[in-house]
Amino acid sequence: MLLTPSRKTDYCQQVTKSEELAGTRRFPPDELVTLAGRALTALGAPADIAAQVARSLVLSNLVGHDSHGVIRLAQYAPWIADGQIRPAAAAVVTRRERGAAIVDGGWGFGQPAAQLATGLAADLVREHGVAAVTIRNCNHVGRLGEYVAEMARGGLMGLAFCNSGAVVAPFGGTGRALGTNPFAWAAPGAPYGPLVLDFSTAGVAEGKLRVAGAEGLEVTPGLIVDSRGQPTTRPADFFAGGALLPFGGHKGSGMSIMIELLGGLLTGMGTAPTPDYAGGNGAVLVAMSIDAFTDPEAYRTDAARFCTQLVAAGSGPSGGSVLLPGELEARTRRERQDQGIPVGQGVLDLIYAITDPLGVSRPEQVS
Repeated sequence: MLLTPSRKTDYCQQVTKSEELAGTRRFPPDELVTLAGRALTALGAPADIAAQVARSLVLSNLVGHDSHGVIRLAQYAPWIADGQIRPAAAAVVTRRERGAAIVDGGWGFGQPAAQLATGLAADLVREHGVAAVTIRNCNHVGRLGEYVAEMARGGLMGLAFCNSGAVVAPFGGTGRALGTNPFAWAAPGAPYGPLVLDFSTAGVAEGKLRVAGAEGLEVTPGLIVDSRGQPTTRPADFFAGGALLPFGGHKGSGMSIMIELLGGLLTGMGTAPTPDYAGGNGAVLVAMSIDAFTDPEAYRTDAARFCTQLVAAGSGPSGGSVLLPGELEARTRRERQDQGIPVGQGVLDLIYAITDPLGVSRPEQVS
């Protein structure tokens, strides 16, 4: 099956029962949190850290980004085995000066480090108006949108950037030199909650290839090349040494390069193509206080009016459907909270290959 452009967008975000692949099952969110938490505890994480990571993974599933959900257990388990992740390590604040701070992840799980940085940025911004927190010695932080959305729910504007290992070819080339280098931005103002923009600077996130490959799907042309630099639609060709391509040609490539400087050098983690790259994610979170710059009540009124008028004007004479950033995720979360999270058989096989040997019970399906 080919993952067409619309199918690529919808596969991890708005799967309905009629669209689900053969073998897909639905699980209550709490069942998947329990599964992930018990697995991580069995792999050496303290109960509180395991619970933090498990909730973060399942939140990604809830909002439709299955690429950052429980499938990551299949990635984290070997990282723990080879020492990349130190499961018992706790993140700490190592520096705090005016509106700037540094969090050291201690090479533990990235999600607790990012959650600590998010809370710290929110604290600092109340005093300084603008705050920035970098995270170093940090593994995979998960979905960046989680952290900026948390800031926006607290009435702030939030931005986040991180670099990662070299898997993306820069514009004009076909060799791995850049990370997927995601960017996220959230602000309060939409009727459904925060507006949340969250995307990889690659044409497709590596995790979405992982999900597609597990389910036997291909992707549309123009997203990946194989190890010989030739265009391909098979996720397996990427994992066999191919490369992702940047979104928007030179635009995505240029943005990714700037994120290498921001996420790689300000954190001390290094840039993806250089020998001193430390691995993991070099992350930077920025928080801005709305009331430091304008009247917060006026902002909320104007933001709500903007969203309403944008949708009305943007639908145009064809009566098109206009989606605001984060709206699809909000819809998906309501649907999956009510009807359960769909997980395909290929992904389940990857997860159970980790959890069954650990003696972790399989989750109960939605009845």
